[in-house]
Parts: sequence; structure tokens; C-alpha cells
Amino acid sequence: MRRRDIALLVVGIGIALVLPRVLYSALALRIVLWALFAVSVDLLLGYGGMLSFGHAAFWGAGGYAAALLAKAYQLPFPLAALGGIAVAMALAAPIGYLAIRRRGIYFAMVTLAFAQMLFYVVNELRDLTGGENGVQGVPKILPGISLGRTSDFYYAALPLVLVGFFVAYRIVHSPFGHVLVSIRDNEARAQALGYPTQRYKLIAFVLSGGIAGLAGSLFAIGNSFASLELLHWTTSGSAVLMTVLGGMGTLWGGGVGAAIVLLLEDSLSSVTEAPGIVTGAILIAIVLGFRRGLAPALQTAAVLAWARLRAMRAAREA
Repeated sequence: MRRRDIALLVVGIGIALVLPRVLYSALALRIVLWALFAVSVDLLLGYGGMLSFGHAAFWGAGGYAAALLAKAYQLPFPLAALGGIAVAMALAAPIGYLAIRRRGIYFAMVTLAFAQMLFYVVNELRDLTGGENGVQGVPKILPGISLGRTSDFYYAALPLVLVGFFVAYRIVHSPFGHVLVSIRDNEARAQALGYPTQRYKLIAFVLSGGIAGLAGSLFAIGNSFASLELLHWTTSGSAVLMTVLGGMGTLWGGGVGAAIVLLLEDSLSSVTEAPGIVTGAILIAIVLGFRRGLAPALQTAAVLAWARLRAMRAAREA
């Protein structure tokens, strides 16, 4: 790992550890899980050039699967989350196989169509999923540890969230990730070099779905509830918004975007009766002002500030 990445990792872990002490625990949990969800979207969009409007299918499928496993079999939440990941990846394989045959807006529409189909299927399977009532009373189980408080679950789930971030980091900084970026930039050239681009895109789609499934699993268990909102198309739109806001192709931008969106929604909900309008206006202004996203802008500002400090120190020593 480069020194810059190590520094970002240390800062990120530090922020994650103190977040429940700065904010209330439920909001802190939402931020880190939505951040992981946005990272899964960025893996596909920022590095693979594939815009998915149906990623809520994997977030929701993982959430429902983990909730049902935890409730029906009283599984510890890490095992239930593994089940959610497996279901999300199994679902992503056939959807990705069909979706990657299209590009651009057609790819986005195919993923959206499959997500909407899953939404209605889950709604109809009322005996299993509870329909509009969802899966309620999902237990948070970890042998030997009480997870009754949200803050307790936050710190218990944080290692899994960090593993999800690390997996995404290793993917994009591996030879596989470099090939994926080359496919994004020029797929015809990558094919001419002998890379099976369809296979690479399918693997990226499945891995992205697995990370989204992990985030959704922890979200459903952490809230003791899995609802149809997990599968709604607006959930996919929110994750794409967070990714674009934070900065596509940065990986860390998903966390920045998730924090900005959720903090705005939480703070404005007590100030105005139409928080969505105010939040939307603020986000539009941010996107127009920072074309590359907030994460690159913050990184550039940090580099300039560090360079200025070093120059000032050198001038004093001289």
C-alpha cells in the first residue's frame, strides 16, 4: 500500500471509531453501511464504467436473506451476513450475465428492470417476506456479547464493514482492477490485447453485488427490520448520487458522499417540512461546484495545505 493510502486508511478507521460518539449511533451505522453500498456502486461505475440503477436488488436481497436466516435459525449476525452475501452474489451472476451484453443507458435500464422485478416478487411472497410489512423482529446475535444497543452492534459490525472496504481496495489495486479500468476506457483495445472483457465485467458485477449484499445484510440486522424500501429503485438512485457526489473512481468518495447526503437529510428534517427539496438544491450546487466530486477536491486541498506548511517551515529554518 502507498503511504497516501495508508494515511487515508488510518484517518478512515479513526473517523469510524469516533463516529458514534460524535453523532447518535443509528445515524453513524447508516453512514458506514451506505458508504459501503456506495463503494460497491463505485466499483462498477467508477472503475468499470457500468452505471447500475438496480443495485438495490443486491442490497435488498442480502438484507432479506440475512434477516430471514437470523430470525428463522437464530444465527450469529456474521453468519447471517455471509448468507446474505452468498444470495446477493448468486442473484448478481445471472443478472450481470444478461446486463453486460448492453452498454450505457441500456445497461442501466436492464439492471433497473431486474431490480423492479425482484421488488414485486418479494412483495408477492408474503408468507416468507411479510410483503408490505417486511421481516420484523430480526435478532442481533453474537455469542457472549450483548448487542441490544445500536452502539454495541455498530462496533461489532465495524470489522465486517472494514473487510468490505479492504476487499474493494484490493480489487481495484490488483491486475484485475487495472484491466477493468482499461475496459472502461477502451473496451475494443482491451479485446485486441486478448482480454476476455465480458468475463471481466461479469466478475466485477458479481463482486460488486457481493459487497452491496454485505452492506444490506448488516443494515437489515442492525435495524432489526427488512422492508421493501431496501429494494426500491430510489435506493439505487441514492447510492448512485452518493457515488457521483463523493467522486467516481476514488473508492473513498462513496463514504464522503454518504456522509454528506445522510447528514443533510438528518439535520434538515428537523428544520423544514420539505427536507428533500433543500437537500436536492444543496447537492446540485455541490455537484456543479465540484465536477470531479468532493473526495478529489478535499484531497487536492489537503495536498496544497501540506505543501504550504512545508514551505513555511522551510522558510523559518532558512
